[in-house]
Amino acid sequence: MSSATLTRSPDRAKVTAWLQNYGVYLAVVVLLLFNVFFTENFLSAANFRTQLVQASPVCIVALGMALVIGTEGIDLSVGSVMAIAAALIPLYLGAGPLTAIIVAVIAGVVSGLFSGYLVAYLGIQPIIATLALLVGGRGLALVIAHGQLVQVRNQDFLELGTGDVLGVPIMVIVAGVLAVLAGLVVQRTTFGRHLVAVGGNRSASTLAGLPVKRVLVSVYVISGALAAIAGVLATSRLGASDPSDVGLLMELSAITAVVVGGTPLTGGRVRVLGTVFGALLMQLVQATLIKHNLPDSTAQMVQAAIIVVAVYVARERSSK
Repeated sequence: MSSATLTRSPDRAKVTAWLQNYGVYLAVVVLLLFNVFFTENFLSAANFRTQLVQASPVCIVALGMALVIGTEGIDLSVGSVMAIAAALIPLYLGAGPLTAIIVAVIAGVVSGLFSGYLVAYLGIQPIIATLALLVGGRGLALVIAHGQLVQVRNQDFLELGTGDVLGVPIMVIVAGVLAVLAGLVVQRTTFGRHLVAVGGNRSASTLAGLPVKRVLVSVYVISGALAAIAGVLATSRLGASDPSDVGLLMELSAITAVVVGGTPLTGGRVRVLGTVFGALLMQLVQATLIKHNLPDSTAQMVQAAIIVVAVYVARERSSK
């Protein structure tokens, strides 16, 4: 190896480490500045409200995904869990919005238990275990709803998606509270330390006597519950239960938000604030392209490109 290479490597390692830790914040700032100067009416309060509301479901799902990825897993079923939750809402709204929401969240918990059991106790690879629910869950949602879009007219339930408290949309408040809770769980609890340890080295965690299987099941349960909450909020905002559309490609958006937020796919670390900004970045990318008359398909290609760059940066850092 040449002396020039030896002198460049430390700098390159510093750059990749900085990009993984802070790149998402820089990207959000750059996109905001671009829109301020080049996008008409971007600075309006109504536009900021719209962007935050639209980013909230992605943020909520991504928080659960971050915990799963922190254990070196992945949850491809989140979009289908959202669809199941959406399909259940109209069936139980007659008993009251709270009952309908509880039933939807329980469905998410059961879905997470199913995936977690397959991963933790049967040793099935997470991508395979959750792929089964990705396919079967969407089908189950369509069966529950008889393949129909159902209008939701309960005003108390609709208030979740359209109402606000002191000018802050309820959806944004829910996402913010869940983000704070996720941060506290990761940083301040024994469960959070176990989660990071399991993701960092599962064999060593087992030898150390950590409850590895319980931790694995728990993160999938949390991911399922958060996906169900996102499905409830999406249904409330749309004013309709549409199991064929709610949560579609949400797994892609959530994984992207987590990865660009600095949580490595190899596990062992969870960056909650980075995940929140990752969700904001995904929303800003999509909004920017749409406002400049580029099709939604272009946004998906840009999302894919962002994933590739984020994974490359993470790989470069882990190889040092």
